[in-house]
Amino acid sequence: MSATILIPARYASTRYPGKPLVELTGPDGPKTLIQRSWEVAKAVAGVDAVHVVTDDTRIRDAAEGFGASVIMTSSACRNGTERCAEAVAVAGIESDIVVNLQGDAPLTPVWFLEALIDAMCSWPEVEAATPVLRCDEATLSNFLEDRKNGLVGGTTAVFGRQMQALYFSKEVIPYTGSRGAEGPVPVFHHVGVYAYRPAALAAYLDWPVGPLESLEGLEQLRFLENGAAMRCVEVEARGRVFWELNNPVDVARIEAALEEMS
Repeated sequence: MSATILIPARYASTRYPGKPLVELTGPDGPKTLIQRSWEVAKAVAGVDAVHVVTDDTRIRDAAEGFGASVIMTSSACRNGTERCAEAVAVAGIESDIVVNLQGDAPLTPVWFLEALIDAMCSWPEVEAATPVLRCDEATLSNFLEDRKNGLVGGTTAVFGRQMQALYFSKEVIPYTGSRGAEGPVPVFHHVGVYAYRPAALAAYLDWPVGPLESLEGLEQLRFLENGAAMRCVEVEARGRVFWELNNPVDVARIEAALEEMS
């Protein structure tokens, strides 16, 4: 099956305006968030094409400056999935699988995306899929500390026995206050990557925004609210730290992780 990776990026982030162009310093020097995300996508094996998708000329110019292909979309797109759906239509993309690597996840390991694409190839009946990563104690502590301080950190996911997504939230779910210290952490970090069938992307644009998507601000809930199947794909960290850039405080966390990866 053919696969295309799209990297939606917008300048007017409510929580962190200009986020895609924030510089992150690593062992290879300073690079923008969008460039680091693009470099992850370019390293994925077996992908036909990678495109940055945006409505902002500043992001377009920066992306083309480091060699990325760019698809321009309208400013009416309300989230990355809508932007990907419009890009597929505008550019006439005909891949069997469309992958949405959100532009704020530069620590996403390549094998997360490869596992997601492999899963979609193995599950022809699944309309959309997304990776989940079991939290370690440090990540769970970061999540709880962010919520305690009124910050929206990472998203968590719960799923059924067949890995079907049940819910996603910016709160830490399930509740962990009564758990003992023994055993694995029962919280899964939702990795901000999606894979879709083109038909599911096209249908997404026709569905209304539901109350859960509106309250949580999570685009993937539109699939669940409209009865579409989304499968979770468990991935392994292999010693790597995964953290998205959601707030300015995350810059230091990501830069520290980049240093550790060198």
